[in-house]
Amino acid sequence: MMKSLLATTCALSLVACVKQDDAKDIDRALPTSDQISIKLPDSTARSLNQNAVGQLADWYVATRDVTRMFNGGSAWVLVLIHTIVKFPVTTVNGDTFTWGPWSQALDPAEYKLDVKAVGDGTYTYQLSGRSKTTANAQFEVVIDGTSDPRAGDLAGNGEFLIDFDASRRVNPVDGGDARGTVNVNYDLAKHHLDLTVTSTDAAGKPVTADYAYNEATDGGGDMVFDVNGDVGGGTKLEALTLRSRWLGNGSGRADARISSGDLGPIQATASECWDTTFKRVFFTADVAMFGTTEGAQTACAFATADLPLAK
Repeated sequence: MMKSLLATTCALSLVACVKQDDAKDIDRALPTSDQISIKLPDSTARSLNQNAVGQLADWYVATRDVTRMFNGGSAWVLVLIHTIVKFPVTTVNGDTFTWGPWSQALDPAEYKLDVKAVGDGTYTYQLSGRSKTTANAQFEVVIDGTSDPRAGDLAGNGEFLIDFDASRRVNPVDGGDARGTVNVNYDLAKHHLDLTVTSTDAAGKPVTADYAYNEATDGGGDMVFDVNGDVGGGTKLEALTLRSRWLGNGSGRADARISSGDLGPIQATASECWDTTFKRVFFTADVAMFGTTEGAQTACAFATADLPLAK
């Protein structure tokens, strides 16, 4: 879907344009992908000490994979919206500005963006699509968002929802295999980001995930990733929690827990710490299947495990 949507923005320059000055503040009202990105230290930006004790920390990699997934999902939405609103607006109807509809000849769908100035300084926006492969198809909302920039630059807040099921109906060719929805809430002043995923796994079983991220002023961060899904062994859904904390120098700690579902009253926990080169310096677990204790907890950037209460 991303490739198709970004490609179609090239056609916007061919669309008739009116009253572009009236839409000049919309671009500033929307957050950028960098402003709501999860800023995890990147090993590719550091000189790794090949002689350091231990291997690359598994849960640093897991933390990075999760953040990259959510960054990518949020970023393409915001890059797309910002790209569109830089073009001349197509029509203006009262306080609603519309770009499109547009598509290229061989695109299986056409899209439009509607942005409404609510009147109190906030904005709502919807990216809608309509399949060209289905006769008499109607526009469906693929991205639905609100933005409140009244607090000033780098201090606004808002949310947007991505509907992957709608995106596949609109564009069955490029829609991909993502299912369900992702809801993103952000507060730039507090450096806080929340994401909620509602989907199904490959077997059609429900999967829900919550992600909370707080960015520290020194470049450090704190994230909690909760997933409810079937991790095997039965039909019930287990709860998985991963909390990662890291300092501005890259060193950090991750604590994990699996509970409920087919585990019943049993829960399994584990912790891993890494240094500034992202190498493991400590690991411990209360079940043998996770591994054996190694290293010293005194080497951890955060001295003790700290997980939220099980839900």
